[in-house]
Amino acid sequence: MDLKEIQNLIKFVSKSGVNEVKIETEGLKLTIKTGEVKSATTIIQGGQAMPMMQAPIMEQVPAAASAIATTDSSQEDDSKYITIKSPMIGTFYIKPSPDKPHFVSIGDTVTPESVVCIVEAMKLFNEIESEVSGKIVKILVDDATPVEFDQPLFLVDPS
Repeated sequence: MDLKEIQNLIKFVSKSGVNEVKIETEGLKLTIKTGEVKSATTIIQGGQAMPMMQAPIMEQVPAAASAIATTDSSQEDDSKYITIKSPMIGTFYIKPSPDKPHFVSIGDTVTPESVVCIVEAMKLFNEIESEVSGKIVKILVDDATPVEFDQPLFLVDPS
């Protein structure tokens, strides 16, 4: 693993909201811990420890809190909709490739087994299918952003 890959992994972990990630391979131990004040990374390669520090991620906590408050206040309006959730942790993509159109847009009708997006996990692109019929009312995640297991992705009006 080179420094660029480690830096990208640190960014991904800090954005995903995970508290700790440990990776062990032959000759490499990597631990990434994130917290409210700072995140720290320790790399042990060939028996030699190399601590790395990342900038504080304090500004992400208030942003997440305000997003939760906004979601709670608008939840009354969304109660009649069905939510399509992410079945895994990964990166959300709304289109199959950068030069292709979106799988679905607001106002599109979906049926069970319609592909609505892709979630990339461990370099595998997993097509996510709708399990319900209805019209896409809201897309809750931006393209090419990390998503958590069971995170809402779309709101569907079943009527």
